[in-house]
Amino acid sequence: METFTQKTFAIPELAGISAKNIEEHLKLYAGYVKFSNQIQSDMQELLKDSEKNAFIIGEMNRRFSFEFNGMRNHEYYFASFVGGAKPLADDSKLKIELANQYGSFENWLTRFKATALTRGIGWAMLYYDKKTGKLLTTWVDEQHLGQLNGCQVILALDMWEHAFVYDYPTSEKKK
Repeated sequence: METFTQKTFAIPELAGISAKNIEEHLKLYAGYVKFSNQIQSDMQELLKDSEKNAFIIGEMNRRFSFEFNGMRNHEYYFASFVGGAKPLADDSKLKIELANQYGSFENWLTRFKATALTRGIGWAMLYYDKKTGKLLTTWVDEQHLGQLNGCQVILALDMWEHAFVYDYPTSEKKK
């Protein structure tokens, strides 16, 4: 069976996120890769007697979506840091389309920041829906509740406490 491979990311020093926070966060990502693979491996054995193991198989399938989406979400997140901060050019297709769909880039940014401050643990996400051509801003609970099927992730912002806890207390999520 093919396994998932942990990716590496050349992340430079970043304003607002310490190297320690990134280092610890990457360890969490490694766990998502490990457990995605472990569930796939364990499932092979459990399926040998699927009737006897029906409950465990069901729970493993639920857990797999959490681990797999945790792995992928973090890959989008860390990939956005590679090469350091990159301002969105005024003439970029993305910035122009955000302005068209949200009234202005600033309107979209305000909405994205408000989404990121949703109470709870999860992700602020910007998706592209290929079917409609829409850019969709949404909240994803945990890793796996609220993902938009068939949409491409454009921007993923991890808003779990582990994404900022070494730099800011949880009460300072807004920073």
